[in-house]
Amino acid sequence: MACAMPADSPGGRTRMVFPADPVAVRQALCALFTGWTPGPISSEARDAAQIVLAEALNNIVEHAYALAPGEIEVTVEATQGGVTCQIIDAGVPLPGGALPDGRLPSPAAAEDLSEGGYGWHLIRSLAEDLCYRREGGRNLLSFRISAQQSSE
Repeated sequence: MACAMPADSPGGRTRMVFPADPVAVRQALCALFTGWTPGPISSEARDAAQIVLAEALNNIVEHAYALAPGEIEVTVEATQGGVTCQIIDAGVPLPGGALPDGRLPSPAAAEDLSEGGYGWHLIRSLAEDLCYRREGGRNLLSFRISAQQSSE
């Protein structure tokens, strides 16, 4: 795997840098979450963090880099309050320099979308403190998943 993964810090923080391609994203997610036991974080919160990261990372590969070469940096940290994540890439900025609103597509429009268009709705439904900014030619996306995320 073309991935740099320094040892976890005592605070439960992991940083990874990997190529912006679908296989590397899958490998990075597996490396981050296989066997990860982040203390007071519920299994639902862990799963929600994995889902949100997968959606955001796949969007970066498909849209920010448009399947061109590039790198993605991910930092994940387990804290008492939950899981905090930061993603950095040098792909194209989000349209309008802002996060999509996450509205669900109409049923008719969803039929025309290759994957359904539900990603940002899912991200916004599961994540808290969602923040995007463009700085120094890089996209920075951060979010938090509550420690006691409920599956309800």
